[in-house]
Amino acid sequence: MTAEPTAGHGQKTAGTRRIGILGLGTHLPPGTRTNEEVARDAGVTAQWIRERTGVLTRHVAGPDEAASDLAAHAVRSAVEAAGIAVTDVGLLVCATSTPDELGPSTACRVQALVGAHRAVALDVGAACSGWLFAAKVAYDWLRGSERDGYAVVVGVEAYSKFLDPTDRGTSVLFADGAAATVLGPVAEEHGFADFRLGSDGTQAGLVLIPGGGSRLPAAPATLAAGSHRIRMDGRSVSRFIVDVLPRLITEALDRAGLGVKDIACFVCHQPNPVLLRRLGGELGIPAERLVVVGDEVGNIGAASAAYALAAAAARHGLRPGDRVLLTVFGAGMTWGSALLTWSGAHAQMPVPVPDSPVPNASERNLP
Repeated sequence: MTAEPTAGHGQKTAGTRRIGILGLGTHLPPGTRTNEEVARDAGVTAQWIRERTGVLTRHVAGPDEAASDLAAHAVRSAVEAAGIAVTDVGLLVCATSTPDELGPSTACRVQALVGAHRAVALDVGAACSGWLFAAKVAYDWLRGSERDGYAVVVGVEAYSKFLDPTDRGTSVLFADGAAATVLGPVAEEHGFADFRLGSDGTQAGLVLIPGGGSRLPAAPATLAAGSHRIRMDGRSVSRFIVDVLPRLITEALDRAGLGVKDIACFVCHQPNPVLLRRLGGELGIPAERLVVVGDEVGNIGAASAAYALAAAAARHGLRPGDRVLLTVFGAGMTWGSALLTWSGAHAQMPVPVPDSPVPNASERNLP
């Protein structure tokens, strides 16, 4: 007889193993746009931006940087933080609404850049909810596998490529960045639980990039109309957030039989720091337990929640066994929540270095 192989994080049968986060990594491009710079183009003042959004600065990808370039940096950091080799990754899921191209998937571009040649690579499109939707895909993949393995989930946006700098409703908020997480088996008392996801396609027109797809293919007329820029009905989106975020939090706590006091850290999508702090206060969440990073990075879409989670691990002193409540919401409209019992994962959050070299198009293995 031969013994069954065991994995370093504890072998479990398919469908029963606990899946959690083993490492986190982030990347912000070195270029920035201050409130003063944004205000000049948007026809407002820097004070107006601070008072209404709370955003102080936003990072901007270089002319030759695509979403996959930003994502690749974050993936490398996350894999290093998890202490595994990139060749150990069996699944790579990229969540983005600003892909390199309409096809192939941006995940395939990231796979080539980082050398994850054993991974299955695919994209998930759920806008600002994307990272949590992608994490659920990876969670189910790993739980259903015959053997323990690892998945990387990366959220990334290059919104600056799609902004109208004169539109104060979008240019003051959206920015570029990436955040990645390595998922894998964890101890019985740790990991994800109670994923709840939802969407309402009747509100898909509230936030969108209307041009460039099969509905409005690229043409001189769509370019002239600015259809390849982000458009947002700001008031309707704010009403949606005011409704959905408290509901996600209260329903998740009720299902788990928990109260605010039982959650060490609330990690939300970061649409607007002023609005997020107000809603957190109304829910009775202590300020030190609500992670707010939108002031330093703006709204980085599918990367927002994962970036906030990395900040919680690196700066807020998360300890093994701490409960984290994750909530996301975004265009589509989409939303979701999950409970995460922290396993002690390490987070790498490199500080952007101005004038550092960035990959150019020739390094992306383009056909």
